[in-house]
Formats: sequence, C-alpha cells, structure tokens
Amino acid sequence: MSKTPLIFTCSNCDAQFPKWQGRCSECGQWGTISQVNKEVGSTAVSAANLMNLSELKDDNGFTRLKTNIEEIDRVFGDGLVSGSLTLLAGEPGIGKSTIVAQIAENLKTKEPIVYASGEESLPQVKMRLERLNCSLNKFNFINDTNVEKICAAIEKINPSLVIIDSIQTVYCDNISGEAGSLNQIRASAVKFLEVAKRRNIAFIVIGHITKDGAVAGPKSLEHLVDTVLYLEQETARGYQILRASKNRFGSTNELGIFEMTGRGFISVKNPSAVFLEQETERASGSAITCVIEGSRPFLVEIQALVTKTVFGYPVRKASGFDLNRLQVLAAVINKRTKINLNAQDIIINVVGGLKIDDPGIDAAVAAAIISSFLDKALPKNLLILGELGLGGELRPVGQLNLRTKEASKLGFTKTINAKNLGVMISELFQK
Repeated sequence: MSKTPLIFTCSNCDAQFPKWQGRCSECGQWGTISQVNKEVGSTAVSAANLMNLSELKDDNGFTRLKTNIEEIDRVFGDGLVSGSLTLLAGEPGIGKSTIVAQIAENLKTKEPIVYASGEESLPQVKMRLERLNCSLNKFNFINDTNVEKICAAIEKINPSLVIIDSIQTVYCDNISGEAGSLNQIRASAVKFLEVAKRRNIAFIVIGHITKDGAVAGPKSLEHLVDTVLYLEQETARGYQILRASKNRFGSTNELGIFEMTGRGFISVKNPSAVFLEQETERASGSAITCVIEGSRPFLVEIQALVTKTVFGYPVRKASGFDLNRLQVLAAVINKRTKINLNAQDIIINVVGGLKIDDPGIDAAVAAAIISSFLDKALPKNLLILGELGLGGELRPVGQLNLRTKEASKLGFTKTINAKNLGVMISELFQK
C-alpha cells in the first residue's frame, strides 16, 4: 500500500511545498504554510456529458441588455450580455459607483436589480441614487460582504443585473484569509461567475487599481471574467474615458468619453473636439490627424517640440505615442531628408491624453517634427494621414473615407496625399 504524501500549502497564495517552512518563498508571508493531506490513487468518477455543437439550439438564452447610453453600449459591444461577468476598474473617486448606477437605471428590464455594497451604507447608496434621479424601486440593496449570503439572496429573486461594490470587500467562509487577499478575491470571483452562468444573470464587479494602474488582486482575476473595463480620467480637461482591455462579446478597441457633472456622466457627442486644441492661430510643431478606435474616428492634434541638444546625447520623449516608434521616425527623417536631427531634442505630445498605436499617424508626427524644426506652422484646415516606411515612402491608411468624412465635419478641407516624405515636405513648407 502506497504511503500518502505530505503536501504543505500556503494559505495566502496557494503555493505548495514538499516540506514545511516558516516563510513562503512565493509571497513572502510568515506562518502561512500548513500541512494538507493529498490522497493519491485512482478514483471512480462519472464521465462528463458530451454534446455535439450541431445539436445546440440557436436560442441559448443570452440577450443583450441595452443601456440606451450610446457610449456605454459601444464599449460593451452593443449592450451588456446576460450571464456575463464584467470587471470595472478605476482609481478611487473617478466615478465607478456612479456609472454602474446609471447603467442599472437605464436598463430596460422588468426584473429587479441587486446592488451589494461593502463600502457604503444604505443611506449613502440611496443618497447617490437620488442625486442621479434613479428609480429607487428598481434597486434591491444588500449590505453584506459574505459571498454565500449574497449568492443565496441573488438566486432567491433572480435579478437581471447584480452590482458588487467592490470585489476587495467580500469574502468566502470556506477560504482562509481576510477580505481583499489573493485567495478571497479569486474565490469570490469564481462564486459570482458560477451564479452568472448558471442563472443567466449579468454581473458587474467593481475593482480597485494599484499605484501601478493594474487591478488589485491576482492577475488570474482578469482571465476569469468575460469583460474588463477601465475607467480613466483625461487630466487636461477632466473627461472620463471608458475603455475595454478584454471583451468576449465585442471589440477591445472601442472607447467611450464622458463628462462628469453633478447629475452623473454625460456622453460627449463630438469627441473629436476634445482632442483638438482650440486656438485661433496654430503654432509651429502642430499637426492634425485622424485615428480609428474600434469603429469610431477621432481627430487628434499631434504636438512636437524640437530644440537644440544641451547635453551630449539628444533626448527623445513621447506622451501618448510609442517612444520606439518616435526613434524610428526621427531616424527616417534624418536619413531621407536634408534635416539633421542628430543634435536636436524631440518631444512629442498627443493632445487630450489619448494613447495612440495607429501607424496611420506617422506622417502627422513627422510633419509636426519638421514644422517645429523649421519653425513654420502648418495650415489650420490640413489633415495629415499616412504610414511612414523606412525608405521614406508614405503608405495609404485603412478606412480613409471614414477618416476624411470625420475631418470634413470640423472644417478640414485639405488632405495630404504625398508619395514620400520629400514630396510632403515640399508641399507643406514651400514658400
């Protein structure tokens, strides 16, 4: 008869060791390792059910819950999917509780909505809902942090939407560790996911982020959920940006732009104007281009500052633009034109705080750099599009009609359509 091996497990991070030790080498905690008996051998289990996908009915019970808020529905992928688990993350005070309350209020559903909060009391939640002009009879409040009790209450009334505020405050009885620990966060997410799939209920779980901007808790939490949304703040003008980093039911390239008011979030109808500097005279080093985020075009302003290098090596800085790409563009300009940037510092900024990885803005970045170097301003009604190759050639961008149509709405009547960098320079900066 084989001897039962001894397994020692850390109660904080679930790391396993063949022998006991006082300090966990994985998470660094002391006194968290204890013995767990693990039975070895074959155990008779029943086989899982097999089903051919061709036998699955088209009507699987999943529906889209429309919020009738265009920006939110776009980010979710045309509405919130029933039976899905969504993680909404953001900095403290950015408006996570406010936006989930507005989502719940605008859902056109007859089933009730459950709001479970371990951070605020009932009077606090009620005060916020009244400020947002929400219908209080739609909400059922749970002021408890026990996951088992919350799930039991959910299955009792079978709501259409459940809001958990927040995942760091709830805990499971059968898991060791305090609320907010790695084990508790992971176990709580698994419990909510099981209820969401089995009862076809949409869940929105609020999560806090760390100083590094990542969701607090194990990284595996993002793999458990169906959708991961981040609510960010654009610091220049105070707009809030809702973007998806993971979405099993839609695109991760969509984003929504909101303005925070005393009555909650208001969708920005013309987001292109947010990322354009409102000036009567455009200075040198400024170029306008258009990027595509999902299915939406945005006009953005690229600003460049080129100054003589003070120290031995030229400085390259970029805000909202890939620094490695800036190094490549500077090298192409230096090689394929008569402009020498070897002794010039280059600083690039995308106005409005938008982070761009669209290669179609290469020509605009190059034009802004050259404009600042020559100290000559570009025309105000000019839109610059194109991907810059290593040979100095300008390649066409995708969805050109969509970009130019958005530009025409704001009065941009001229578009650069040069074949290479040298022709673009002669067209833009000829006297």
